[in-house]
Amino acid sequence: MANCGCNKEFSSDYLLLDPEKLSFYELIRVLFPGDIEKRKFVDCQEGADSAESSFGRRWVIFISILAQKFLQFVAKPLASFGSTFEMGLNLFSANGGFGMLLFNSLRGNIQWPDKTSPTFSSFNGHLDNRVELDKSILPGDSKYYAALSMMSSKISYENKAFIETIVEDQWKMEFLGFFDFWNDYQDKATTQAFILHDKNVDSDTIVVAFRGTETFDADAWCTDFDISWYEIPGVGKIHGGFMKALGLQKNKGWPKEIVQHDHTHPPVAYYAIREMLRKRLQANDQTKFVLTGHSLGAALAILFPAVLALHEETWMLERLRGVYTFGQPRVGDHKFGEFTSKHLRKHDIPYFRFVYGNDLVPRLPYDNKTLMFKHFGTCLYYNSFYEGKIVAEEPNKNYFSPLMAIPKTINAVWELIRSFMIGHSRGKEYKEGWFLRAFRVLGLIVPGVSAHGPQDYVNSTRLGSSALLIIPHHIPIQ
Repeated sequence: MANCGCNKEFSSDYLLLDPEKLSFYELIRVLFPGDIEKRKFVDCQEGADSAESSFGRRWVIFISILAQKFLQFVAKPLASFGSTFEMGLNLFSANGGFGMLLFNSLRGNIQWPDKTSPTFSSFNGHLDNRVELDKSILPGDSKYYAALSMMSSKISYENKAFIETIVEDQWKMEFLGFFDFWNDYQDKATTQAFILHDKNVDSDTIVVAFRGTETFDADAWCTDFDISWYEIPGVGKIHGGFMKALGLQKNKGWPKEIVQHDHTHPPVAYYAIREMLRKRLQANDQTKFVLTGHSLGAALAILFPAVLALHEETWMLERLRGVYTFGQPRVGDHKFGEFTSKHLRKHDIPYFRFVYGNDLVPRLPYDNKTLMFKHFGTCLYYNSFYEGKIVAEEPNKNYFSPLMAIPKTINAVWELIRSFMIGHSRGKEYKEGWFLRAFRVLGLIVPGVSAHGPQDYVNSTRLGSSALLIIPHHIPIQ
């Protein structure tokens, strides 16, 4: 049995995977019956083998640990490739396209992009270069916080200078900071978020936007693939990777207060953000806050109020205006959903979980007999025409279904066709560029990948019906 040297007494049960201790022999052995608890890369309580002995469960562990090992192996070349690729995209855009780049090179006047500048865009930024808020959605509109949350989630993928410029110069809001937060388990700063203060008429709201999984960030992908879990007494089983990203303490779990003695690295996300919110909320009793994120960021956004509830931060929960997540993966089991839902209902906090089309991420990790992950909250499901409806669970909830392969491919073909038409049918602000169209071609090969991008979630918040967001709808946990 692997032992990370950590005190896990804060949890009543756990299953932890450590790819660092994985050998090829151990990887193959996991597919065959045996004592899971005795495997070097598995840390779990004695007797856990009976719960983890099915082939389906062993297969999931095999895929999770293999993916993490592979990502660790390719982390540096992946980051280098991503950096070069993004630099190339910005080189084209800074010079006005490929033709102008050639012309400028002949003149010796190439415009070289600066990665820290407010004009440097990420991979996601090039998929959808919209940064302006929809002027037709005003404070007081039922869609206002959803639209603001999605745009905040979208620009969270950008650098600090980019975000600050957009928030202050275009949105006319106060930029409170962009932060790199420490992950105690990865021993590096791998969690990012930014905070703004919207002081517009009829709105005095702080927005906390967690960054999602970056395309070329192996550490973030490891967090997604890590199916380790902890069971917190009275709360339920929670995805270990997401808890670690939010600020789980290696030897303490979730103590209500911590004192950071080591100032050689940044603080962890939960405690630092909570302290910033405390100061702002105490300064003005009219100020409230919103939590949001896309992909991995969405998981952190809904986990944050759960930890607030665990710490009995009642007054802060009373100031939480809402949680808006986009393309969110499952975070915990049925008990976790019940615990979080109970506290959200108690304080009348709306929790809207947006799902677009065949996006694969909300359908992971699996909700079946092999895994215990469950969704909860109000699911707003939007089809490829951006028509929304409230559902208890998105269609094809576990994504990998042979029966859905053909319908998903047909839908991906339609999305590619739509990309050439939407600028004419919906307006020029919805026009899609060559890079996004190329990305949609990927959706023909793996339907659901291109559907996870931020562009369709922006469109859903803008084109979808306002009626879906007028009042919270409490949907039972599935």
